[in-house]
Amino acid sequence: MKKNIFTKKVTTAILAGAFALSFAGCAAGSDETAASQAADGETVVLRGIVDLVPHSEIINHVAPQLEEQGIHIELVSTAADATTNERLASGEIDFNYFQHLPYLESENEANGYDLISAGGIHIEPITAYSDLYTSVDEVPDNAVVAIPNDGTNEYRALLILEQNGFIVLDDAARDSLSASVADIVEYVRPIEIVEIDSAQIIPTRDDYDFFITNTNKALEAGIDSAKLFSEGEDSPYANIIAIRAEDANNPAIQALVEVLLSEETQQWIADNYNGAVIPVIDLGN
Repeated sequence: MKKNIFTKKVTTAILAGAFALSFAGCAAGSDETAASQAADGETVVLRGIVDLVPHSEIINHVAPQLEEQGIHIELVSTAADATTNERLASGEIDFNYFQHLPYLESENEANGYDLISAGGIHIEPITAYSDLYTSVDEVPDNAVVAIPNDGTNEYRALLILEQNGFIVLDDAARDSLSASVADIVEYVRPIEIVEIDSAQIIPTRDDYDFFITNTNKALEAGIDSAKLFSEGEDSPYANIIAIRAEDANNPAIQALVEVLLSEETQQWIADNYNGAVIPVIDLGN
């Protein structure tokens, strides 16, 4: 059953990029202002907010290619926060790059935004780390584990705990893609789970036998903790380029997504992050 769930979610979250590119050619003239500016040799500016690692690094990698097309990327901030989608919805920025589609959909529902994915770019598999143990088998009974307490990432953390033999989740919670500790129906191995704000997990990691967090947070913090287990490459939680629905046919946005999903950029992601960040396209390596 899990395989079917993941297949369905991959189709929803990651193939957004393929959808964005599918109309790139026919819509190239739909944003007359941007197109005419580029044709006249004027620079089209796209303002964005992204996370520092790996998002800003990936954007900086493709920026020179976009400059050749007359598109300048201006990163307003490299620290996305709770206001980032609001700033996008208000028109203060043109795109953001820090979240996955399920999170964006929850933001739309909660706040009435009309934001969409222009394409999924990379996956940051949520991972269990430890400064005390180097394998799952070494983790003792009654170990204390910290997990994120936000809806999507808590579900992801609990799911990999289940997949690695620690707990069993209620079927309804698993299928709903939302879960908390209250949805655990069995502790296969006795552990104590601490639900905590994701930003506090790494700073307090000395308090836990192991902890579960997103790989980009581990990269930003520069930690060298041992990886115990992780989501697989079939994770549905691709980080996306989020835009306003009205900009779906903007040629500059389409050019940004196209260069991010190019084989060269996706290979660059694979080569530079050693599995901590995974390309969304199959490179056949």
